[in-house]
Amino acid sequence: MGKPTGFMEYDRELPADREPLERLKDWNEFHLHMSEEKLRIQGARCMDCGIPFCHTGVLLSGMASGCPINNLIPEWNDLVYRGLWHQALDRLHRTNNFPEFTGRVCPAPCEGSCTLGINAPPVTIKNIEVSIVERGWQEGWIVPQPPKVRTGKKVAVVGSGPAGLSAAAQLNKAGHSVTVFERADLPGGLLMYGIPNMKLDKREVVLRRIKLMEQEGISFVCNTAVGSSAYPVDKLRNEFDALVLATGATQPRDLPIEGRELKGIHFAMEFLTANTRSVLNPGSEYISAKDKDVIIIGGGDTGTDCVATSLRHGCRSVTQLEIMPQSPEQRADDNPWPEWPKTLKVDYGQEEAAEQYGADPRSYLTTATRFEGDAAGNVTAVHTVQVSWGKNDKGQFVPTPVAGSEQVRPAGLVLLAMGFLGPEQQLLDAMGVERDPRSNIKADYGSYATSLPGVFAAGDCRRGQSLVVWAFNEGRGVARECDRYLMGETELP
Repeated sequence: MGKPTGFMEYDRELPADREPLERLKDWNEFHLHMSEEKLRIQGARCMDCGIPFCHTGVLLSGMASGCPINNLIPEWNDLVYRGLWHQALDRLHRTNNFPEFTGRVCPAPCEGSCTLGINAPPVTIKNIEVSIVERGWQEGWIVPQPPKVRTGKKVAVVGSGPAGLSAAAQLNKAGHSVTVFERADLPGGLLMYGIPNMKLDKREVVLRRIKLMEQEGISFVCNTAVGSSAYPVDKLRNEFDALVLATGATQPRDLPIEGRELKGIHFAMEFLTANTRSVLNPGSEYISAKDKDVIIIGGGDTGTDCVATSLRHGCRSVTQLEIMPQSPEQRADDNPWPEWPKTLKVDYGQEEAAEQYGADPRSYLTTATRFEGDAAGNVTAVHTVQVSWGKNDKGQFVPTPVAGSEQVRPAGLVLLAMGFLGPEQQLLDAMGVERDPRSNIKADYGSYATSLPGVFAAGDCRRGQSLVVWAFNEGRGVARECDRYLMGETELP
């Protein structure tokens, strides 16, 4: 695929980003675009590697290796190299309902398992993917494609995040009448309110696709909390032939230490959601970091998004506490290809903080021990200690405080970004659906059937907190099994 000798002739190249200090002045996307000529050269780097691990989509050592939705990566890389953009878009859409989302926010496990990546920088798969789909929008190739025949079956999808959207898109293609319920004021779930606008533009990207789905016949019902008195479960079960639960894993992990009740301590999603609402609706209330010392507890993408958002508010300082050690710059011996490379990454938020304040905001091997406040009940400081990791008497790796490493850090705003414990339970309790020991909906991967007939579950509410691309995988899978339940057979992939 690509040019047979391209991987030897061309270096990996990504499009430039807007300058960090410049992009801090607004909420616009920060990635720039490459010329067609340069994109074709990057497509030429795709090797004729025999066994392309990039689209395998398996778990190795608990991490994704290759694309979970099995994108036909070598094929559309080759088509881009040859300038056949429309055909590349067709191949991309065969496996991916929303490449404009994955091309922006997916961590690209495909690149981590690229064969070229064994001893050279991998192919720029993610950038080529988003370039293909944006070319499709610009050229007018992406148009509504409603099903030619309707089955007469009605399906409700609860939750309009990544899993819910992909399930709805596929079920609609099968000819079913699909209604998507969302408790927020706009559809998109995590894509709308969990990811900042500078990473994924809401109007130009998310709502663009939602509008297309509506034109294809999908109904979105927002401001509706299914399972509440406003829309009880019995009404849902009576009005629809099948039900797909795609509510996500939105129960945040808390930090119950002394001082947790102080004002100015928030879960990361409270902060990010309110901020996106204020970007979409100027003048609406949000949690401001302006002129405050911000402490973010937790790493990962959510922590990075909190860093970047705080900087755009004009915070006085920002510190990100990570209890884990800093990752190595190169793959460790126990992290071989094609596993996901657990190497040090400087994401956009850390890059911006370093440009603004002269240093990476992350403090590794550090945990909070208590919060301190003033007489009015506002948080003023976070007490921290460094830790070392080692095995306890049960053989488990646990952190141990390092004596003498205590520190008091000023804080006017504390954001908890430590991940999620599972789905919220109100709707699941109302339905009486069976759950697993981790409080997730019990449904086997591949069948997606819950303990209730005609009720299916997919995405983070079934598997726990995971990647957006795994949610797309499960959304497509649950649509296939729901269609089989309704029709006795299915032609969905």
